[in-house]
Amino acid sequence: MRLIVGLGNPGAKYARNRHNIGFMAVDRIADDHGFGPWRSKFQGQVSEGRLGTEKVLLLKPETFMNRSGQSVQAAAQFYKLDPADITVFHDEIDLAPGKVKVKQGGGHAGHNGLRSIHAHIGEGYGRVRLGVGHPGRKELVPTYVLKDFPKADEAWLDPLLRGISDGAAALASGDGGRFMNAVALQVAPPRSSTTRPAKSEAATQEADEPAAEAPDARSPLQKLVDRFR
Repeated sequence: MRLIVGLGNPGAKYARNRHNIGFMAVDRIADDHGFGPWRSKFQGQVSEGRLGTEKVLLLKPETFMNRSGQSVQAAAQFYKLDPADITVFHDEIDLAPGKVKVKQGGGHAGHNGLRSIHAHIGEGYGRVRLGVGHPGRKELVPTYVLKDFPKADEAWLDPLLRGISDGAAALASGDGGRFMNAVALQVAPPRSSTTRPAKSEAATQEADEPAAEAPDARSPLQKLVDRFR
């Protein structure tokens, strides 16, 4: 059994906040992989299903961000899970928008949701850091993360969520590299190998100019003979 947690705040007013990108990630996984309906349990909303060969419980804590650890601990204790069996999706202001990093263990870097989880189950769980960018000044961070994603961000947000869903089975099996590859294929797809590179201006000019005629090396007598042939 794997526990995959998305962090956020409950309620419609927070649904599109940057702070709720963790909720968005697990919602996308549930929708795309045929998970069961969401139901109330462990002070949150849970949905059960499978990712590849792994049985997975998705969890969205409803304790509000600062007390997320209460919900995560309740689910972990019920299923007798170790921190290594748990992966948490969360917003990361220290990464550029759309950037993703997978991490196992380590500090909480001041993130209130992670701070709460640390306090309840320790630091040994995995986390997927989802970049939302930084407002530029520390004092602006609380307001920034509680604002909705602007329309312009949908250009990277939707591909990111598709990539997370595509790589979810790899993540559940512990293959972080394959998960990251799946995300990259959606966020930054490779250019088609069938696309021919555009000619440079110099090459185009050369192709359009007529070839210069070779100089006539015949003698005057040969030219006269050839003229009357």
